[in-house]
Amino acid sequence: MFQAPPSPWLVPTDGSFEQADVSTKPPADAPDKKALKGELKDYVERFADLQEKLYAEDRRSLLLVFQAMDAAGKDSTIRAVTSGVNPAGFQVFSFKQPSKEELDHDFLWRTSKRNPERGRIGIFNRSYYEEVLVVRVHPEYLEGRPRPGWQTVSDDLWAHRFDSICDHELHLARAGTTTLKFWLKVSKEAQAERFLSRIDVPGKNWKFSGGDMAERTHWEAYHEAYEESVAATSRPWAPWYAIPADDKPFMRRTVASIIVGALEAMDPQWPTLPDDEMAELAGHAEALRSGRA
Repeated sequence: MFQAPPSPWLVPTDGSFEQADVSTKPPADAPDKKALKGELKDYVERFADLQEKLYAEDRRSLLLVFQAMDAAGKDSTIRAVTSGVNPAGFQVFSFKQPSKEELDHDFLWRTSKRNPERGRIGIFNRSYYEEVLVVRVHPEYLEGRPRPGWQTVSDDLWAHRFDSICDHELHLARAGTTTLKFWLKVSKEAQAERFLSRIDVPGKNWKFSGGDMAERTHWEAYHEAYEESVAATSRPWAPWYAIPADDKPFMRRTVASIIVGALEAMDPQWPTLPDDEMAELAGHAEALRSGRA
């Protein structure tokens, strides 16, 4: 089973994680912007090569989960790290407010339908973790949802959901899906600057919503929910990475390096054909070279 490669951004898997230990800013010795962009380009090229092998191998899959506060840079990071990667080899899904049909199923149902098939890379922009983050900050969202009579909004509910998530991700690992989860941790100040950019730049107005401002009033509650959720569900087979998100070039390069490191640890291989098929290929090659075909 997959074991996460070492990383300074890897969340401990023993439940000891505290979000206060993770800065929103890059370390003092981080490369400059130009160097970070060059490193990102190198990682994207390696990502593309490894993805092609994973696709050809057709035995395992990779699931990338992105969670963050609004304006942390999920969309741009996904776009940056997948640029140059064959789009046939990955799928991106965004999960927003659930539909009535989705609410009539268990909370893992709507994302389970989108799990990547063998050979593919699946990307979740938000995920089933919304059900222990947004819903925990806003328990009123559970009002009116069909739930078993014994299931009340209490600490037990969240603990049960953490258990279900861990079991789900372990099941995926046993079935050949490696899961990497990224919490892009942005500061309240950086979020404010990005919101202002969305307001001041006409081409970005569509990205801004009044609801984004309302959620800022729950900043501490969200971070408490992130801390407990991340600590409770980071496991060797489905690790969390807490990434500083105030500096986008640093964030993008860091995410790309982790993905490449995980794919290298998975070590996908080109398929090898049986001897009889290799002999048949040799015959076809000879016919093409001799002009007989």
